Amino acid sequence: MKPRRPEISSGRRIEPLATLPLFHRLAGRKVVLAGAGEGALWKAELLAATGAVVHIFAGEAAESFAALAADPPGGRAVVHARTWQAADLQDAVLAIGDIEHEAEIAAFVAAARQAGVPVNVVDKPDFCDFSFGTLVNRSPLIVAISTDGAAPVFGQAIRARIETLLPATLKAWAQAAKDWRPAVQARALPFALRRAFWELFTDKAMTAAERAPDESDRTALFAALARIEGQPESGSGRVSLVGAGPGDPDLLTLKAIRALQSADIILYDDLVSPDVLELARREAKRMMVGKTGYGPSVKQSDINALIVSLAGQGKHVVRLKGGDPGIFGRAGEEIEACQAAGLPVTIVPGISAAQGAAAALGVSLTHRDHARRLQFVTGHARSGDLPEDLDWRAMADPHATTVIYMARATLAGFRDRAIAAGLDPDTPAIAVQSATRPDEARVTATIATLPERLHELPRGGPVLVMVGHALAAAQVDAAALADRRRA
Repeated sequence: MKPRRPEISSGRRIEPLATLPLFHRLAGRKVVLAGAGEGALWKAELLAATGAVVHIFAGEAAESFAALAADPPGGRAVVHARTWQAADLQDAVLAIGDIEHEAEIAAFVAAARQAGVPVNVVDKPDFCDFSFGTLVNRSPLIVAISTDGAAPVFGQAIRARIETLLPATLKAWAQAAKDWRPAVQARALPFALRRAFWELFTDKAMTAAERAPDESDRTALFAALARIEGQPESGSGRVSLVGAGPGDPDLLTLKAIRALQSADIILYDDLVSPDVLELARREAKRMMVGKTGYGPSVKQSDINALIVSLAGQGKHVVRLKGGDPGIFGRAGEEIEACQAAGLPVTIVPGISAAQGAAAALGVSLTHRDHARRLQFVTGHARSGDLPEDLDWRAMADPHATTVIYMARATLAGFRDRAIAAGLDPDTPAIAVQSATRPDEARVTATIATLPERLHELPRGGPVLVMVGHALAAAQVDAAALADRRRA
């Protein structure tokens, strides 16, 4: 069988966007606001908060803006007691209209576009070149949320959720990053070291987000940077072996997400779902080094060499593996290759496929009435056949739950050997394909009958087999569900 070569992912790295989110620097620049409704009052205050010079054409309602003009939150508010004119749009960088009459809307939009100024008409998305998102303000940290005008209330609800997740003190950490950046830039560090400093800063900020930073934090971070600079291997890369979980991106750990967000290169398996990859840093190069059971696979030796080569170029290489990297993920060989090359390795565990499948089934693999032991085994030896050195007495233990990885082609042989060793043929057994993913499929049976029923699963996708009396409850639920469907 011809080996597969590592390949750069050809899939889309980002899903289609309804609009492009941008952040405008408006300090000292002219912005035109026409109108005097409630929307105009709010937009005027928002724009002034950015430091813009906001020219408000409010006509007879100019007095409504007197308080803002007297005490703007950031920039200047210049209130004109007349309606706008086309000449007013010259040299403006944005134009906003709180206008109701269709003829005036059309005229305002046409004048703005004639002047080359992006235009927004409040609550009239069809006339807008840009829109205002719902804001979470921790300036200089700002989060903007948009529903493309479809459901502003929905956007506000999401904002409320995010507000609870981001402590107010993150504002101080973001300001510290802005204040400390010149000192980092003054060191003229290579990119890898600059990124290492900001990763240290981010880890510190996220672990101490409940308080504002102080001088001791600054001292500690720059001391850490000095230590990195002084190391002989300064500028060399590092490797993170990261568990991607069984497929559901919500099951990723926070540490795994941080690793994906700091990666330069991601080497991922066939078992990693696109939704997990979507959480990675956009600039990171993605390379698929798939290992498919009984199909084309990249040689493990080639993967090891690729990891060492890329990390040796000063890259942060994330080796992303389905499930947990330490459970039948051949992490040991990759760790040894990195250690032999003098490369630092971090292991980020993941939710195993067995844990994900059990959770999806709603069962405990170690139910105290049925299981005193949980054992993970592989159904796939180096030769591709059933391993010869399995402890078959352990496989036949009626008080154990056994999870068999990579068993699609060898399950019949496993059944025969386990039953011959004393396993009850009526022991519950469940095969789960693509556990936790939207296309998850299951077959519930006994160990005696399950191998002949694996054809009921779709072709492709990882299959996990679980055997043991702790699974009896899942079989009952599956049978009840099947009865309801037939009814």
